[in-house]
Amino acid sequence: MPRMALPAYATKMVCAMGALVLSTNAAANPLASGQDTAQIERGRYLTAVGDCVACHSDPSTGREFAGGRPIETPFGVVASPNITPDQQTGIGGWSAQDFDNALRRGKRPDGTHLYPAMPFPYYTRMTRQDVDDIRAYLSTVTPIHNQVEVNRLPFPFRIRGLMSFWDWLYFKPGDFKPDSGQSPQWNRGAYLVQSLGHCAACHTPKGRLGGDRDGHSLQGYSLQGWFAPDITNDERRGLGQWSTEDIVEYLKKGHNRYSGASGPMAEEVVHSSSRMTDADLAAIATYLKSEVGEQESGSVLAADDPQMKAGKAIYQDLCSACHRQDGSGSPYLIPSLARSPAVESDEPTSLLRVVFQGAQTAATGDEPTAPSMPAFGWQLNDAQVAAVTTYIRNTWGHAASAVSQSAARQAREALKPRPN
Repeated sequence: MPRMALPAYATKMVCAMGALVLSTNAAANPLASGQDTAQIERGRYLTAVGDCVACHSDPSTGREFAGGRPIETPFGVVASPNITPDQQTGIGGWSAQDFDNALRRGKRPDGTHLYPAMPFPYYTRMTRQDVDDIRAYLSTVTPIHNQVEVNRLPFPFRIRGLMSFWDWLYFKPGDFKPDSGQSPQWNRGAYLVQSLGHCAACHTPKGRLGGDRDGHSLQGYSLQGWFAPDITNDERRGLGQWSTEDIVEYLKKGHNRYSGASGPMAEEVVHSSSRMTDADLAAIATYLKSEVGEQESGSVLAADDPQMKAGKAIYQDLCSACHRQDGSGSPYLIPSLARSPAVESDEPTSLLRVVFQGAQTAATGDEPTAPSMPAFGWQLNDAQVAAVTTYIRNTWGHAASAVSQSAARQAREALKPRPN
């Protein structure tokens, strides 16, 4: 049917209604008025790169950026704050300088210190333009009134004043400094990894007070019941056997020919890296391939070791049908144990968790299948779990420390309050 023209009075009514909607949105979200569309789109992208939605959204409510998600730290639990533009409970009343101070200086508008669960030690290297772009995007999201009790830490860690001492020890404010001896691609990757991507927050070992250990950047760290593996170019424990294309594919799809992302990394892929441009992913891969690890090699356990023999029998019975006798798995479906840096990591935390509880890999637009592994904790006792993980960590070229029965028992107990 031909489209009929509206009478003049109806046209005026539609225009008035549209103006009312716009004015209502501006009133509810005053920061959004007058924003530049291109800046907002840049901010949307940078917000995904920073994986802001993962921490600042409570999965139990599904309300993005409204905060309230419990975040486990070695010192207790904090909850993510509301970063919607709500005037009372969010950041709607913050100035641009307030927002910059939070991201790059670790300070709240009242001057008190943020806890490093907010990755300001890495965000400090961001450019002011990127910070402003993120704020521009967040100003356009729906304001949600949600008062969050952020500080749930036990005494004395709940005393924010102690953070001034922590900052003195570990916080090194300053912008990212490009390396003139490296390519633009390398520098872009370094910027993303070191600042907005805050990869070191999970993948760099921490000292007793939670600060990064000098000289061990990106060499792996155990947190929240998982082990974030070494992502340097180390041949044994890191990404040395992966090409730059393998890294890009893993970050984009959640799977590559060797591995599949699970646990917190699967969440990162879904919310962050799968939404990044191929150019930025290639830059990250280029930078990671230049990072040199410790290049240490351990001594493999003998095949006739009693624990190895027991582990081999369990592996053949329960694991080989999927992961194959040679540990190669199935590309893009079942991870390769033979080419997995996580298998040979300093700590068997993730391997034990996957055996006890199973795992769900990431589902992305490019790889929507998201295959999972079943749990075996109900079927295997602690000695059997220790044996099979020891076998996996010392076969197909791996050489890692044996897993004791007591370590398996401790892992089982620690995982009881951590459902997948």
